[in-house]
Amino acid sequence: MILITGGTGLLGSHLLIELTRQASPIRAMYRSEERIENVKKLFQFYLGDAWEQAFAKIEWRQGDILDVPKLEELMEGVETVYHSAALVSFATRDFDKLIKINREGTSNVVNTALGAGVKTLAYVSSTAAIGGKDDETSTEETKWKISPRTSGYSISKYSAEKEVWRGVEEGLDCVIVNPCLIFGPGAWDESSLTIFRTVEEGLPFYSTGTNAIVDVRDVAEILVQLTNSEIRNERFLCIGKNMPIREMLNEIARQLDKKEPWISTPRWLMGLTWRISALVALFRGKKPTITRASANSAFSRMNYDAAKVKERLGIEFRSFEDTVSNAIKGRLG
Repeated sequence: MILITGGTGLLGSHLLIELTRQASPIRAMYRSEERIENVKKLFQFYLGDAWEQAFAKIEWRQGDILDVPKLEELMEGVETVYHSAALVSFATRDFDKLIKINREGTSNVVNTALGAGVKTLAYVSSTAAIGGKDDETSTEETKWKISPRTSGYSISKYSAEKEVWRGVEEGLDCVIVNPCLIFGPGAWDESSLTIFRTVEEGLPFYSTGTNAIVDVRDVAEILVQLTNSEIRNERFLCIGKNMPIREMLNEIARQLDKKEPWISTPRWLMGLTWRISALVALFRGKKPTITRASANSAFSRMNYDAAKVKERLGIEFRSFEDTVSNAIKGRLG
């Protein structure tokens, strides 16, 4: 039996599609039943008339990684756990929630897996848990260091990884993937896909930083291949392409038949913007659209090397053009 946490997320739903190609029974954890409808649409997009047969292989169970008794119930008879449930936020006000869900939630998954005799934990981490500096190339061995610019999300994902490594010391085998910004078919009002909606609505500004992008299909396939291999207790960067943010936005705009961003945003203006956004959000009682962390990342020039996973699995990543095309074709909202 395989258990997936975060089964209705962008990566979790693609993992389900990949895993239904195998014979093992699958149990998927969800929090909101409404989100399962999007997973159905994704199965229809990829599998056509065969989607119902594949979807029927999934046993859907409601649960929460902060609910230990429920986790214990869900892990009965499970040999492999894919842990992809997480909170992504760069808002300062969400720091406690990030630590609660990402670190404590992962600790719960690790402890429950150890108690249930789970053989392998496949954990979805992030490049946020990888160290590095601007204009240098980071690998899995680059040391993570905290600084005044380190986001709460980065701290929470690094802390969550430490929980996984603790589990390894206590006898649990694992594989860890560290994907960058993930693009793929899904709802455009969620996570990384909000970029597509922003460009669609008209985005005149671009920043001078760089970003790393990866196709959700690549990450799902890599996770399954690693788990089905004899590789254990290692981490792997999943990077499709390191690219300037302007180049990324231009390609999305081109495929959406929209005007490419044409105004370069200076750092001082972005600094003013996130402060105004925070003030407006405070009065409205909502989350800011731009945070200090996201403003800093817009000018970051971090690069990551995925040579390790390419060599060990003999894979090549999909082109960015194909990734954007697939995300647009499979748009869910």
